Amino acid sequence: MSYRGYLDNITAIGPRTVGSPENEVLAVNYLLEQIRGIERESTDAHKISVDIQRPTGSFSIDFLGGFTSYYANITNVVVKLEPRDGAEHAVLSNCHFDSVPNTPGASDDAVSCAVMLEILNTLSKSSEALQHAVIFLFNGAEENILQASHGFITQHEWAKSIRAFINLEAAGVGGKELVFQTGPENPWLVQAYVVAAKHPFASVVAQEIFQSGIIPADTDFRIYRDFGNVPGIDLAFIENGYIYHTEYDTSDRILTDSIQRAGDNILAVLKYLATSEKLAKSFEYRHGNVVFFDILGLFVLAYPARVGTIMNYITAAVAFFYLSKKVLQPKPRAINNLKKLLTAFGITLTSWVCTLVAVLMVAMFVSIIGRALSWYTHFYVSVSLYGTAAAAKLILVHMLAKKFFYKNVNEQYLGDVFFDASLMIWSIALAVMTQMGLCSAFICTLWVAFPLLTKLMIHKEFSQKGATIKFIVMYMLGMFVPYLYMLYLSWTVFEMFTPVMGRSGSEIPPDMVLAGFIVIFTMILSSYFINFIYLVKSTKTTLVTLTTVFVVTLILVCSGIFFPYSSDAANPKPKRVFLQHTSRRFHDLDGNVVKSDSGIWINGFDYNGISHITPHVPEINDTIRTPCEEQAPFCGLPWILPVHFMFRKNWYLPAPEILPRSPIQFKLLSKQQMPWNSVRLSFEVSERCQEFLPRHTTEFCFIKYFIHCIL
Repeated sequence: MSYRGYLDNITAIGPRTVGSPENEVLAVNYLLEQIRGIERESTDAHKISVDIQRPTGSFSIDFLGGFTSYYANITNVVVKLEPRDGAEHAVLSNCHFDSVPNTPGASDDAVSCAVMLEILNTLSKSSEALQHAVIFLFNGAEENILQASHGFITQHEWAKSIRAFINLEAAGVGGKELVFQTGPENPWLVQAYVVAAKHPFASVVAQEIFQSGIIPADTDFRIYRDFGNVPGIDLAFIENGYIYHTEYDTSDRILTDSIQRAGDNILAVLKYLATSEKLAKSFEYRHGNVVFFDILGLFVLAYPARVGTIMNYITAAVAFFYLSKKVLQPKPRAINNLKKLLTAFGITLTSWVCTLVAVLMVAMFVSIIGRALSWYTHFYVSVSLYGTAAAAKLILVHMLAKKFFYKNVNEQYLGDVFFDASLMIWSIALAVMTQMGLCSAFICTLWVAFPLLTKLMIHKEFSQKGATIKFIVMYMLGMFVPYLYMLYLSWTVFEMFTPVMGRSGSEIPPDMVLAGFIVIFTMILSSYFINFIYLVKSTKTTLVTLTTVFVVTLILVCSGIFFPYSSDAANPKPKRVFLQHTSRRFHDLDGNVVKSDSGIWINGFDYNGISHITPHVPEINDTIRTPCEEQAPFCGLPWILPVHFMFRKNWYLPAPEILPRSPIQFKLLSKQQMPWNSVRLSFEVSERCQEFLPRHTTEFCFIKYFIHCIL
């Protein structure tokens, strides 16, 4: 249980913001104390080296639209475990011990550092020497946007020996750690995880979603990949993201089982890599992407993307051959058969479009009347509201088509042709996604291969009148695999995305995003059940039931009975609000102050803004909402990151001016006209610093920075 002790002791230090005594002194001293204790108890088979790195540097990154990050004297605690005779190659394990303000940062990322300490302890006590070195990087500046990892991979002497890395992160508090990024390329790394991990949980779908930029987040994975040219594996806890980056992210909320599970997986993978022949020759195995996904957390299927491409095209070709054969039998009716198939294809697509538009209109209405996020604490509300609306709309469109367009057409024929229409849609989607190079196309393969096999096995039952019990049972068994996997995948997606909606900014209506996801999953899950609407005599009872649930839920949502947030001590789902006491001075190009003010700058981190706060704090209301200063950078607000486009709604409550005891001195040194109609400005910035010396004594000094800008 030593990892639990490590976690409790790190979080007991409190919030560990970069530059604070808690981060730069207390956390560092604690890590060093534990590492030295581990070193004393290590066996003679290993050699442990420890280094404290305090790098200074800068880099540009295209995250959030792009910006340049500068850092000075940040802290890295680096430990190298290697054989007694040394090692030429190494695998890196990375965590960060800093946190955002006002949180103990148990999951993000103290628990990962606790796991790494225990892995270091376990490996160092082994009598079996490793073939390669394992470097443990406890980095002290990740929340400032990946600075410490950059300082290490670009400046530390040990970085040159690294051939692969494992990055430990968090987007939630506990649960299973998801492999959501690998590579780039280097399929041997995925195979290492597949072989070694005891409790696998991985998805190439999560990788492609994350790398698309839909989720406004990034990890040290990017730094090692882009600046170190090193391949790796990115893991993160994803459960209960509601309290991620809040004061509720405490060690007692992370279950021991979660820590043990993560430790088992990471120890096994690190040990596998540190004894692998492929690590030393990783450049020989770097080419090719991998399709990978776990099956209910039991095991992982992984195969080269090029193999997946062949499988996908073969599956699509077989499906198109089957459809062509159906259309051409008998040949004299081929054109008529094709028209009927394309008609069913068009009606199915029309039903999907109508469903999406209708449900998004409901979501927009809910957002306009101020009831957004009613499902944030009660997820079942979203299913009762948007899920029932989507299902009812789909059924309604096909009921109308059956009643008016296919009035006297044989029911068995309609069931057959609409099954083929769904198969055609999935086959086209499979071909298109494969052509686009998306590894997630394997999902389409499941939705083509299994339904097609099912159809071929029970084709006689399709022609029998009515949907018999035998037919339904055999049909459900044939569809079991794709439906089970899709339900499992949808749980993972909603587990990740639902909490993100509480911190996605003031501009994106979260109800429309979630409603869109629900409609997509409803369309997918219903695609091979549409034919039952034509096989059964009536779906009125089902339609009335779904409509009733939808109407009742909508009335309850409009009444405000579902409060979005929760202060439940056991399972809080808080509203995120940032309040920052600021003093602003606006200068013109000649350095003259044209405007100055002081106030409490307020951000509501979700679409609801401050609407739920005003009744309790009347001073915070829409009369103090501040417009964007279009001519000033970042709308004239001191954003530490360029995220102002996500938070266009800001409030500014006038307050007394801040008078720091050691103000920063800012001085323009020179102004030089440059070619191409540009100006070079040189500044000097002086700040009073506080150095932390042994025994926690302090000494004050002044630091000067010289900045050169080209305008």
